[in-house]
Amino acid sequence: MTKINLEKLNLDELKTLQKDVAKAIAQFEVRKRKEALDAIEAVAREKGYSLSELTGAMPSKRSHTQAPPKYKHPENPAKTWSGRGRQPAWAKEQLESGKVLDELLIDR
Repeated sequence: MTKINLEKLNLDELKTLQKDVAKAIAQFEVRKRKEALDAIEAVAREKGYSLSELTGAMPSKRSHTQAPPKYKHPENPAKTWSGRGRQPAWAKEQLESGKVLDELLIDR
C-alpha cells in the first residue's frame, strides 16, 4: 500500500483526498453488499428457491392508487382534494367562512 505524506499536502488537497476516500469507502461497501447478495441468491437458486421466498419478502398485492379529486378551491381550480385524509387548509378556510362542503364539489 502506498504511504501518503499528509504533512506535505495543503488544505485543498487534504479535503479532496478526504472526499475521494469517503467515495471509495462507499463504493467498496456497495460492491461487497452486492457480492454477498449475489452469493446468497445463487445458493437459494441451487436449492430451488428465490431469495424473496426464503426471506418472506413477497411482492405487495395491494397497489396504491391516488383517489381522483372530488373538491376544488372556488378561486384556484388547481387546488383540489379527494375528500380522503387530512382536510387541506384551503378547505378549512372555506368552511370557516360559511361555505358548505357540497359547494366545493367538482361535479355538481
